[in-house]
Amino acid sequence: MPRPPLEGAASGMLTEVERDGGVDEVAVELPLEIRLNGEPVAVTMRTPGHDLELAVGFLYGEGIVDAAATVTLPENLAANTVDVRAPGARPPPGRRFYTTSSCGICGKGALEEVETIAPRVEGGPSIERELLAALPDRLRQPAFERTGGLHATGLFDASGQALLVREDVGRHNAMDKVIGQALLEGRLPLSDQVLCVSGRLAFELVQKAARAGAPILVGVGAPTSLAVELAVDRRITLTGFARGGSVNVYTHPERVT
Repeated sequence: MPRPPLEGAASGMLTEVERDGGVDEVAVELPLEIRLNGEPVAVTMRTPGHDLELAVGFLYGEGIVDAAATVTLPENLAANTVDVRAPGARPPPGRRFYTTSSCGICGKGALEEVETIAPRVEGGPSIERELLAALPDRLRQPAFERTGGLHATGLFDASGQALLVREDVGRHNAMDKVIGQALLEGRLPLSDQVLCVSGRLAFELVQKAARAGAPILVGVGAPTSLAVELAVDRRITLTGFARGGSVNVYTHPERVT
């Protein structure tokens, strides 16, 4: 049976469960309701922690709020609910999102929809292949090291310096947390930076990277066909299988030296 969240675990990210007469640490997975100006928009299964950044990153990635929005967190909200206040922003009429920890925007995969919210990425740094291959090893993943059950997204500069890393049971949530934090800090677009994810590269991750203006996206795992197609269209350098000192470059290799 699950126990209460561990004392000292970041924002209740970890808990303990009984296993074979012993105890294992596991990642917490709980629903988060995202509201916009008081109106329910989405429910996502996530690991608690950095919930405001997650909500803001999700709304930005879907094109519902933009970098000019003034986002604040009201006080005294119930647990597992975030209400983002962005004056003038409204969710698409009649549209509600439900996301699981394994899929961010299932069924939404139309390239035409991404075109309306994410311009093609121009410019960007030139980075050595060896550095791109090494980025997953630079992802700080303390909760993963304790549980083996979390994904991570890291934001790096062109020298390979980690600027921001977030963990979550859902890889799309981890990226939303990073992009949401960057939005709140006024750092978008990510024109000269690199996003790195700990898992496979699916369509929704490329969409989020494109929306944030990131020119390079690195993954430990494999890309999907639609992820490659979207990266080609949005002019993102997509690289996968970054491990053991090597990396595969699938799209726009002109940024890789």
